[in-house]
Amino acid sequence: MKKYTDTGKNDTRSGFGAGLAELGRTNPNVVALCADLIGSLKMQEFIAENPERFFQIGIAEANMMGIAAGLTIGGKIPFTGTFANFSTGRVYDQIRQSIAYSDKNVKICASHAGLTLGEDGATHQILEDIGLMKMLPGMTVINPCDYNQTKAATIAIADHDGPVYLRFGRPKVANFTAADQTFEIGKAIMLNEGTDVTIVATGHLVWEALIAAENLENQGISAEVINIHTIKPLDETAILNSVKKTGCIVTAEEHNFLGGLGESVARTLAIQHPTPQEFVATQDTFGESGTPAQLMEKYGLNNKAIEKAVLKVIKRK
Repeated sequence: MKKYTDTGKNDTRSGFGAGLAELGRTNPNVVALCADLIGSLKMQEFIAENPERFFQIGIAEANMMGIAAGLTIGGKIPFTGTFANFSTGRVYDQIRQSIAYSDKNVKICASHAGLTLGEDGATHQILEDIGLMKMLPGMTVINPCDYNQTKAATIAIADHDGPVYLRFGRPKVANFTAADQTFEIGKAIMLNEGTDVTIVATGHLVWEALIAAENLENQGISAEVINIHTIKPLDETAILNSVKKTGCIVTAEEHNFLGGLGESVARTLAIQHPTPQEFVATQDTFGESGTPAQLMEKYGLNNKAIEKAVLKVIKRK
């Protein structure tokens, strides 16, 4: 199998900050808004270079979404920044009515998603945001896997006409995708070809899937690993082509199994090609305080959990 190298752990929110700064230099229509979390969203470089294109809204996330929607009417491309919990659950009505229903060109950029927010605990560890966002008509949902891919995704969504939910995280994780990559919305990435099982993963679980595939190879199991960075629109063709070859699939995500990537994959398979599937995700539960590693272990969101799911689903073929 192909070997991937961690070129140096970095947080995906810094990838967002780097991508936003690049957009500030290349796209004069890009503006940024933040709900009093500039440091957490790594927006400092954009602000320093483009102070007149930044709006500090304060702890008023609903207002931020309304202002962002309004800015699009004048041709601006607003990027909003706050934690994933506040980017979705707190402002769902504003996103639904002012952005999605009105088809406004707003980029909702959400940091500190999932359990790996860590010690801040269950009130901040949103695990249902992908479901909330993917159910909105016309909303594109993107969940990149590392620093480089998050930077590329941030740059790419500026050219996409329509609302986007871009989800990323707080902790430093493996950085293994190409620095010069071109990000294509809705196009899955084949990371490792295999014949015995398909593993489709998103976000922080992509690296864990690669570790699991390497461990499975040592057990004589050939795992195909696909990076699903875009959950909506889903690359159904890539998934179907893979399961027709392998005969079974494991989905892996840092999100509730209800409403996330796994559920979208299950719908696709049920309609077009029924296939045994196992879910690596949180099981209809809230999180708790702890280090990211402790939480991923407890809630079964790591390479060991993926391996276990693979062994289980292969028996169901």
